Amino acid sequence: MVTPSDVTSVPAPKPWRGTEPHETDSPRIVPRRNVGRLLAAAVALLLFAMTVNSVVRNSAFQWNVVGRYLTTSAVLDGLLLTLWLTAAVTALGFLLGIPLAVMRLSANPVLRTLSWGFVWIFRSTPLLVQLLFWFNIGALYPTLGLGLPFGPEFVTVKTVNLLGPTLTAVIGLTLHEAAYAAEVVRGGILSVDSGQTEAAQALGLGRRRTLRRIVVPQAMRSIVPTAGNMLIGTLKGTSIVSVLAVHDLLFSVQLIYNRTYQVIPLLLVATLWYIAVTTVLSVGQYYVERYYARGAARALPPTPLQRLRAGLAVSRARLNRATAADARSTLGGDR
Repeated sequence: MVTPSDVTSVPAPKPWRGTEPHETDSPRIVPRRNVGRLLAAAVALLLFAMTVNSVVRNSAFQWNVVGRYLTTSAVLDGLLLTLWLTAAVTALGFLLGIPLAVMRLSANPVLRTLSWGFVWIFRSTPLLVQLLFWFNIGALYPTLGLGLPFGPEFVTVKTVNLLGPTLTAVIGLTLHEAAYAAEVVRGGILSVDSGQTEAAQALGLGRRRTLRRIVVPQAMRSIVPTAGNMLIGTLKGTSIVSVLAVHDLLFSVQLIYNRTYQVIPLLLVATLWYIAVTTVLSVGQYYVERYYARGAARALPPTPLQRLRAGLAVSRARLNRATAADARSTLGGDR
């Protein structure tokens, strides 16, 4: 006789909730939570919020004064001169730096030595010293003439009438920029694999065509990031010409706060304009780097807008999955 205690109880089958067998059997993969990373992010956000709150609510910054002088004609004129100096110095610096880089790579020892000496001198002296030297060049050369060596001069001009503060700033900044641009271009050329040049020579390409069509496009991937940093550095470095009484952005701001004694808000005006222009240049540098990255990777890096769209798509997909899971659980509970 079989008693009820001898029979093994079998659990009743669970009710079917409208899901396929493979959906219920497959485990759900959940990424492990990194508590340390979340804690560090929370602390960083807290410090950032405290900093922003202290800057915004501190009455000593005088934000109303900042807004009043941010778009005045004097400040905008100084900003335009700063932008003009940055563009002119960068263009002239690279126009002079590229031949210097080619001379450094030349097999001619005279050209190589002269180029090395130029770079050595202008990288070894501070920029302020160079500017002051060119500003006082009239003490060494009161007049400049054009004529035959050790012979008569056809044209003579006084240095005081030739070199004003703005032209002195352009000359000093350009020569300083050219020394660094030469090294940037030389480093970019040297970063290209020598096998590329050997392959071009095997195909019968000339030296100039090899340099223009093969070496330079590949070297730009190394040149552009450093050149972008130099451009931003030149933008900020133009503020040093204020010691020569050149009416750039910083000097224009100084003229205003020397009259109104509102030093902090006027310095904030200059700071905000420098940040705005640097941001625009950084965005342009990103897209130039992305352009020259073609061929170096299988796919181009996504732009910030593409990253934003991808993040929104991922968030939308997660939200849809969570909504669907809640709906399934609700449906299963009702059944």
